[in-house]
Parts: sequence; structure tokens; C-alpha cells
Amino acid sequence: MKNKSKLNTVYCSRCLFSNRIVLPSIITQDDKKQSNKERVTFENGVCQACLSVGKKFNKETDWGKKEKQLNKFLEKYRSKNGSYDCIVPGSGGKDSVFQAHILKTKYNMNPLTVTFSPHVYTDIGSKNFHKWPLNGDVHNFLYTPSGKLHSKLASLAFKNLLHPFQPFIFGQRNYVVQMAKLLNLKLIFTGESHNDYGADEIKEEEEKFLFPYKYWTLKDHKEPILISGLTLEELEKKHGIKSEELKFYLPITKKEAIKSDIKYIELGYFEKFGPQENYYLATKITDYQANDRRTEQTYSKYSSIDDKLDPFHYYTAYVKFGYGRATTEASNEIRHKYISREEGLALVKKYDDEFPKRYFEDFLSYLNISENEFYETLDKFRNPEIWKKVGTDVKYCKNWQLINPPE
Repeated sequence: MKNKSKLNTVYCSRCLFSNRIVLPSIITQDDKKQSNKERVTFENGVCQACLSVGKKFNKETDWGKKEKQLNKFLEKYRSKNGSYDCIVPGSGGKDSVFQAHILKTKYNMNPLTVTFSPHVYTDIGSKNFHKWPLNGDVHNFLYTPSGKLHSKLASLAFKNLLHPFQPFIFGQRNYVVQMAKLLNLKLIFTGESHNDYGADEIKEEEEKFLFPYKYWTLKDHKEPILISGLTLEELEKKHGIKSEELKFYLPITKKEAIKSDIKYIELGYFEKFGPQENYYLATKITDYQANDRRTEQTYSKYSSIDDKLDPFHYYTAYVKFGYGRATTEASNEIRHKYISREEGLALVKKYDDEFPKRYFEDFLSYLNISENEFYETLDKFRNPEIWKKVGTDVKYCKNWQLINPPE
């Protein structure tokens, strides 16, 4: 991946985010050159994610007032006959369990849950998903795309963008909107504010709790769409993938969303999301289980453990941008005051560079690529500003080292 201008790596003074952290993919902009990527902004040496989460611990934040605000907003939509009145997308993980539970018990809503299936379920991920409707008192629609289609899109996204998770992210984000439109449901609830991960969105007061339209709608049907780094026309002409097969990966237009009165709400604006608190609540509500071992490239056992491809979502980001899974999780825990920056730094130094071996063969098989092709593709996207070669042993990327790791 070639950069137009040199970027000196700078780290946040509070957490371990660097100025190379990128914001979520947008379906009209994710091109092969990655030229569209927006990065986390800094203010006086502090990243936007720390500034956003820090407001949750500000004594001036009136959570009781926020609860009343949401309750008043929900009056218009709350079901009076037991029918569904909102949708919560998720996999039965700690955060989606928390969202559905809090909406039912605290806000007297009746959420329908929907799931865009992972690429390849882990055993623990499958068990936790099925426990969600079984023990969590929710109804669920599970959509599982064709394995042939989904694996092809993931493979193309890996080769073109070094982002094998990109099509799944689009499916996860847009399937719920398609279901809301299909079932005439007006409210979709997602978790933390995207600002908590570094976005710097300036919104009008009444829109502060809404997920920005640019992430889940099109301006119009003429706007080009890019999946796996290819246009819809290229996907059909070169790979035989028709647009009709991609329905649940694709967004609706902003005009359609407004006409259907669909609102995508960030529940984290009204409720204080905490990764550990959500985990402990999920263990009580659904008997959610952590993994039987530490997740590779990090230190936790309970976060994003449902998909065998998930470790390579984090590892490919590490190759492209120089931050790994431990950086992401430790930074979040620093912001929530679970650990200090010094403790987080020690964890990052110990785990961020770890290669995810456990599901490596599953990953190669699913994408239908060889191990050599895997390493060659990674090296095409390595930025010489970030990486230096330290040997010739390509196995598990032992021949590369970060130039400027966090301190």
C-alpha cells in the first residue's frame, strides 16, 4: 500500500492509539488504494476516542437525564400489543446481550434480534449464539449467506484490500437495515458510539445519538458501491457475483431510510457501556461463556470469539497500520479505567506481535489461498514507514518488526 505523503507515527498520551488508527469502512469509498481512509484525530496529544469515552466519567454527565431523554424518545415507538418495536443486531456476545436486555427491562421495549452469520463459527461462538434466544428471552432471525459467495468476497477483500472482514462488516451493518425495512420496524440499536473508537463527527444536538447515515445509506442508487475493492459491475463481470446475491450486504438510500422513518441509534450515548460489566451481565443473563484459552494477539478470553476468521481481521490491520488486537483492547480498557497506560503498554509489548496460529489453516482453506500467497499478500500492503525486515524466516511473519512501537 503506497502512501502519498509520509506520516510520522504519534501515540496518544492517555491510551495506546496512534495517529494511524483508521475509521470504519464506507461502502462507497473503500477502494484498492485505501486512499479514502480517515484516521483518528488528536487534540493536544489525546486521541478522539479517549476524549469521547472520557466524557462518560465526567461528573457533569447526567445519566439520569439521558435515561429520561431516551424514554421520552421511545414513547412514539414502544409497542402496546406485544409486537416487536425495535431491532438489536448481534451474535449473542456480551454487548448485544446487554443491549437487548437493557431495552427490555429498563426501557420496556420488545426487541427483535437479528444475526448476520460469522464466516466460520467457533464452537464457543455457536454455543453462545444459541444461548441468546434460549436463555435471554429474545427472538432471533439468523441470516447465513452462501458459503461460496461469502468466502469468495472475503478472499477478494483480502487480496485487494488486505481486509478479509470487510464484506462481513457490510453484511452485519446492512442486513439489519434491510430487515427493519422489510418488517416495518423503525428503530435499530447498535452499541457504543463510533466516536468512542476515534471518529470525530460533528452533529446537531438532536442527532448526537444517531449512527451517521454515511455508514449505512447511499445518497442515491447512482452512487457507486465497492465491495472487496470492486464495483458491482466488476464483481459480476469478473467473478460471476450478481447484485441480487448481495442484497443483504448492501445499504438502502438515505431517502428510503427517511421515508421509512428508520433510525439507527447508538445506545452507548444513553448507557455507559463497559466491556467487563457487559461480560459479567451476559454470563448471568444467557450463561455466556468465555473461551477456554486466551485469544491470540491479545490477553482477553471473552471478546469477539465467535468467528474463526476474526483473528485475521485484527492481524491484517496490524500489518497495514501497525496496531494489533492487544492495542485495541488495552486502549479501550485504559479509557474505562480498568488498567493504567503502563499496564496496557506491557500487554501490547507482550501480545500485539503474536501471530494467530490456531485457526490459520481454517483461514487459508476458507479463502482458498496457499500459505505463500498469504505472506506475499501481506507484504504487498506493508508500509515501509512502519515496518523493517529483520531476517528471512517468513513463517508466521517472523521477518518483520515495527519501526516505532508504542512507548
